[in-house]
Amino acid sequence: MMIEHTPYLIAGLGNPGSQYRQNRHNVGFMVINALAEEINVPLRRVEFRAIIGKGEAASKRLILAKPQTYMNDSGQSVGPLIRFYRIPHERMLVVHDDLDLPFGTLRLRPSGGTGGQKGMDSIVAQLGSQDFARLRVGIGRPPGRMDPRDYVLHDFDPPQQENLPFVLRTAVEAVLLFINQGIEQAMNTFNGSVIEED
Repeated sequence: MMIEHTPYLIAGLGNPGSQYRQNRHNVGFMVINALAEEINVPLRRVEFRAIIGKGEAASKRLILAKPQTYMNDSGQSVGPLIRFYRIPHERMLVVHDDLDLPFGTLRLRPSGGTGGQKGMDSIVAQLGSQDFARLRVGIGRPPGRMDPRDYVLHDFDPPQQENLPFVLRTAVEAVLLFINQGIEQAMNTFNGSVIEED
């Protein structure tokens, strides 16, 4: 079976460093880690300020990336990767957390605004375009009067941690369907809540 030459870039957003590893803001990194494990791609190389892995799935070449710039400057890594590998925007998917979606909800979109997500703001500024696919992974709103900036830098709470592996596994399935059959099919299959919350 022929492998397509032009790769897909799947970029998950987060913050580098062990202190952030389990934070809600790092769910993009978590999806990339789960995807890398699923398709057996080691994440070892460092290119353009990102930890990357290269491999194949569904006869497509893939580049998996976790920018190490800190969330708010993600575009400084993603922009150069896109340009160096000459990846068309329709072959790019960015995975990130979303405060406005309940925990356990996935939402794929082919393009659109950033919803104030600073990493996405940075990528849009670098690319000069909003026309690329994104997978938003719901983390829910902060309780009470908690500052959203603090909330995203906290780990998932225990009930969420229990459901997180299933959410990540479903997100990986959504990414693979995007690669294999396109954004419309992935949206139709996976947009919505993936868990039953009490």
